[in-house]
Amino acid sequence: MNNTALFPGSFDPFTAGHLNILNRALTMFDCVVVAVGVNQDKRGFFTVDQRIQIIRQATSGLQGVRVINYDGLTVSACRSLGIRHIVRGVRNMLDFENERAIADANRRLAPEIETVIIPTAQEFAHISSSAVRDILSHGGDSSLFVVPGVALPDVK
Repeated sequence: MNNTALFPGSFDPFTAGHLNILNRALTMFDCVVVAVGVNQDKRGFFTVDQRIQIIRQATSGLQGVRVINYDGLTVSACRSLGIRHIVRGVRNMLDFENERAIADANRRLAPEIETVIIPTAQEFAHISSSAVRDILSHGGDSSLFVVPGVALPDVK
């Protein structure tokens, strides 16, 4: 049995909260593929290549992590990689309801793929990528919200 999970997201940028979810997923799966989703209709704050580099820096000391990018449906990425589990993190009940709806849709599209929803640890529940982007776009210090030691690319 393939004990690998896909952890999809835009990760724009990857935060300390994302790392918390990833570390906890690694206690359940031998390998977690962090999959940076590409949406052709959206211009990201960071490029896909920059996001991948940030994630690689943040996870450099972890075993069992792969980082990829993908375009299209998450369940299609799972099928092409032979992965049967999706990991999603939630910060609050609003996130949970949204993730549950996505999990239900994915189950209808691909009943063989199961979603595992992991609530973030309380100390990271206030962190969101959009808040980090807002801080960065206004010249603020985002170091409290990103992984220690990870250098975010200059956004100016």
